[in-house]
Amino acid sequence: MRLAQHRFAIPFMGVVSFAESSFFPIPPDVMLIPMVLANRKKAFTIAAVCTVTSVLGGLLGYAIGFYFFETIGAWVVKTYGLQAGLEKFREGFAEWGIWIILIKGLTPIPYKLVTIASGAAHFDLFTFVWASIVTRGVRFFLVAALLWKYGEPIRTFIEERFTLVSWAFLIALVGGFVVVRYLL
Repeated sequence: MRLAQHRFAIPFMGVVSFAESSFFPIPPDVMLIPMVLANRKKAFTIAAVCTVTSVLGGLLGYAIGFYFFETIGAWVVKTYGLQAGLEKFREGFAEWGIWIILIKGLTPIPYKLVTIASGAAHFDLFTFVWASIVTRGVRFFLVAALLWKYGEPIRTFIEERFTLVSWAFLIALVGGFVVVRYLL
């Protein structure tokens, strides 16, 4: 909680949020949650920064898929073992493109997969941007609003059960990658 109040915490979270949307494995929630709990007055500012930087990072992911899929995009997808999931995403874009972005952006499925696949499928950029704003905004603002409203009991729960919460988060993160790799 002390680090979540650091003067560079919000910019650093923005960097993580940007990177997660295109190549980094750890979602910004690991910073968003403690930062909002540490300073509930800034909950919506923190969510806004997280949303904007995630969408901007999504544009980098889109560009990787659109222009550099055979090099950088393939490397990112292979690094995280997401080849099968990416192929299914690419196939699904023809029929369900907007819904894939809107739904997958809310789930623990790695958002970088959505952004790279959107670019690789040459999905309409304008639609991609507004869908990303909606889905990432809903995700981050919902988390911030819940923590703003119910923050103290949640903070107490996390502080008393930090190990349990950490393991649950790790399992959810790995689970997102497993779902993409084996079930999609």
